[in-house]
Order: sequence, then structure tokens, then C-alpha cells
Amino acid sequence: MPRRTATMLASTLVLICLLIAGVLIPVPYAEMSPGPTVNTLGEARGEPVLSISGRKTYPTDGHLNMTTVRVTSADYKMNAVEAVYGWLAHDNVVVPHDTLYPDGKTEEQSSQENAEEFSQSQESAKVAALGELGIPVTSRVIVATVVKDSPAEGKLHAGDVIRAVDGVKVTEPGDVAEQVTQRKPGQDVAFTIVPAKEAAEAEKARKEPTVTRKVVIRTATSKEGDRAVVGIQAGTDHVFPFTIDINLADVGGPSAGLMFALGIVDKLTPESLTDGKFVAGTGTIDDKGRVGPIGGIDMKLVGARKAGAEYFLTPADNCASAVSDTPDGLTLIKVDTIDDATKSLEKLRKGDRANLPRCTTG
Repeated sequence: MPRRTATMLASTLVLICLLIAGVLIPVPYAEMSPGPTVNTLGEARGEPVLSISGRKTYPTDGHLNMTTVRVTSADYKMNAVEAVYGWLAHDNVVVPHDTLYPDGKTEEQSSQENAEEFSQSQESAKVAALGELGIPVTSRVIVATVVKDSPAEGKLHAGDVIRAVDGVKVTEPGDVAEQVTQRKPGQDVAFTIVPAKEAAEAEKARKEPTVTRKVVIRTATSKEGDRAVVGIQAGTDHVFPFTIDINLADVGGPSAGLMFALGIVDKLTPESLTDGKFVAGTGTIDDKGRVGPIGGIDMKLVGARKAGAEYFLTPADNCASAVSDTPDGLTLIKVDTIDDATKSLEKLRKGDRANLPRCTTG
């Protein structure tokens, strides 16, 4: 066999072996790519994304699209060929597996965490939207979770409303721990509560609960050994003056909060927020309407533009990253709060694009 032919054959065999190895050998990476967008003013799977009853609503037009990111599952074994392809693909991002699933987190654990964050983001979106409209929302401190085998187990239950601890009224979740730690481990602490069942019945009837109960719990020593604990996590629950339902499955995480809040505002406002324009966006939101940063901004921009968005509401802390790789035809609007967003949408309605707060690299 001629030397040249032998060399080419050997090279071909080496290349085949490398390709086989690339397909068979797993690498510790995961992939993120643009996910679907959903119009919060429209429908998903045949039902409205936002449903409001007990309050007058108004017709809407245009788009206020929330955006998503697709990620490979926790147990997906990416091979070297897929990793290289992902690195070369413009719209995809390959990241270390631990970036998406730290500490060996399983798919089930990640899904549960995302579902909890999504649920909390919906509550905050409702509160922020009604706050923007000046509609009062009642907040109350509740038992969020009870630790197994703790002093509180069997005495306090998730959903119980905490009115006072040792006779001191509580208005924030942190007030509970502050009062409990006034005691020494082994001392009793008294909770004044509205049982979860009675609280739920009163909320359904749109009435203030009148049944209260005193529960005395003997404190234990914290794991750190330096303070008294009873074994609960306090949280905040909200009582809304009318019903707001967010109907969207198979989505997780907190990043849709801003767009849900704007969708609610639009449905409760006589004038259209978008004036028929295609606006997309992202951002967490808290009860006070403050917008926070999110992950995967580059892919959300791509997904939004592919869906037809012309404007993208961008959390201020994501602006520097977003502006460095903005798809053609997409205008980034910087937002710090829901009020920033509604004022920017008002500028769009009036055709005042020159004064929109744009994202910059600085």
C-alpha cells in the first residue's frame, strides 16, 4: 500500500475513533437555549393566562409576553460532540452542569424549587400590580412550614395566621423569630393564631376571621446552640379584594413576575398599556414592585425577537449583559420597578420613543 494512502487511511481511522469517543464520552456540561414566550394577555392551552373575577376588567390588545429558557435536564448526559456544537451555535449556551444544578441537585429537587419560586412570583405579581393601581391588599404573617420532630409539630400548622407572639403583635415574618429568641431554650412561648381552616373560610367569605387560639410551645435549642427555636418558618400571605388566577403550567422560576404584574394592570385599566404593540420582557418582582435580575437574558432576547417582539422590558441589573448582544430590531427598555415599566409603556403609546430609558453598557 502506498505511503500516502496508508497515511490517509490512518488519519481517517483516527478521526472516526475521535468522533466515536466524542459521542460516547459524557462531559460535565449542560445547555441553555431560547424557550417559548407566552402572552400574559392571551391564552395558553385554550384558557386565559390571567383570569380576574369580582372586579371590572377591560379589553386588551397587543402583547406583554413573558419569556423562558430551555435547559437540559439534571440527569441528561451531554457528550463532547454536543458540547462543541452548543459552543458554536449562536443561540445556545453551554455551561458547567453545576451552574444549573449545584450541589448535585436532582431533576425533582430543581423542579420543586422552580415551582415554589413560580408560585411566589405570582403572589408578588398580584400584590405589585394592585399596589401600582392603588388597590389595597391585606397582608398577614402565617406559618409557612413546620419542621418535622420540632416542638411546633402538631401544635402549629402550615397556613395558621400568627397574630401575636407572647402578646406582641407581629406584622412581618421576622417579628416571629425576634420574639421567640427573646426566650431562652426550654422556656415557653405563646402564639396567638387563627387556625388555617378558619382563616381560609373567612378569606373565602371575604370577611375578617374572628376565631383565635392561644398555643403554648416549649422552645428548643437551635442547631447552632445559641438561641431558642420552635421549629417553624414564618411567611407572608395576602388577602386580595377579588380573585386573580394565573393559569400557566410547565413553567418554573420567578422571572415572569414583572410580565404577570403588567398583564394584571392592563386588564384592570381602561386604556391599553401596549396600544397594540408587541412588548416582551422578564424580571423578578417583589411585593413593593421592585424588579430584579434574572438568568439567561441573552436567550430570552433571542426568543422574544423570534416571536415578533419589538420592545423588551429589561431589569436594570441585566442591561449591561443584554445590550452587548441585542438581536436586530429589538429595543431594550431599562426597568427598576413596575412603575418604570408602566411609564415607559405610556411613552410608547404617545410615540415618545426618544425619551425611553434605554439599556446601556455603563
